[in-house]
Amino acid sequence: MKILADVLSATVVFAVPLLLVALGGMFSERSGIINIALEGIMIIGALCSCLVLKALDVSGFGPEHPYLGMSAAIFAAAVSGAVFSLLLAFASINLKADQTIGGTALNTLAPAFAIVLTWAIQGQGQTTILIPTWIRIGSAAADAGFLQRFVFKNLYLTTPLAIIILIASIIVLYKTRFGLRLRACGEHPSAADSVGINVYSMRYAGVVISGILGGIGGLSFTVAAGSGFQSDVAGYGFLALAVMIFGNWKPLNILGAALFFALFKVIGSYAGSIPFLPSFENVKSATYIYQMLPYIVTMIVLIFTSQKSRAPKAEGIPYDKGSR
Repeated sequence: MKILADVLSATVVFAVPLLLVALGGMFSERSGIINIALEGIMIIGALCSCLVLKALDVSGFGPEHPYLGMSAAIFAAAVSGAVFSLLLAFASINLKADQTIGGTALNTLAPAFAIVLTWAIQGQGQTTILIPTWIRIGSAAADAGFLQRFVFKNLYLTTPLAIIILIASIIVLYKTRFGLRLRACGEHPSAADSVGINVYSMRYAGVVISGILGGIGGLSFTVAAGSGFQSDVAGYGFLALAVMIFGNWKPLNILGAALFFALFKVIGSYAGSIPFLPSFENVKSATYIYQMLPYIVTMIVLIFTSQKSRAPKAEGIPYDKGSR
């Protein structure tokens, strides 16, 4: 039961960054902009937030006020992700550049920038920004029961925040005028423009929201991994894109997809502790077999579900007001 509680607890923790980043991608693509740069946005958000955490830890403010310290890191992740996403928005909306190429360029820029900035602050060769231990909300003792281990073993402030963001996303997307306009710009921007909706502004809003959620998702992944920030998020941005597609650009479906993919991620990490899984003792580097699971499952799932996915009709197509 302890192993089951640990696996389920870790699944929730690793599902949080997938959920946040996939929701961010959903807002961007619902507005009509393909956001391939989610990986880069996660890296920038994690970089800035971890630097804030380190500064607060050194100053002593973080250990004394852990909730305020973590809140400051979340704010830094959101702002830095939003600012970085503006590069994609400007290139895609104002310059009408190819959105896939623009996102790929930002994904290439982000880790290089993170390494350079980390070296400049910590010294050349020191690429890891260590995460302080006070960011965890609670902890479970070794002899704790199932419920306590499930809830408190891996509880961070980003987990309840993700639940709030999920509920807010559903309300904003389906129950507000803003959500209706955003979806209209992703489906038929000319029709939206004809009734007075500013397509450019709505698409900027969608991309900035994706930047905010992607930045927070970068911090969430870093605290979930627990080894510190190393200018990388292990391809989680691309995995979040798969979660978004598998979830058919709908918040509740995205939640289910995030939990599904996170479960296989955790199984890969806990494979040695799960008794009924094959051990592959005679296979060299057998540990990598289970670590490949989430990515293999992603490809298999997308093969069978991508044809049924319905993307916003106008996503990836630059809007030209003069051609209406």
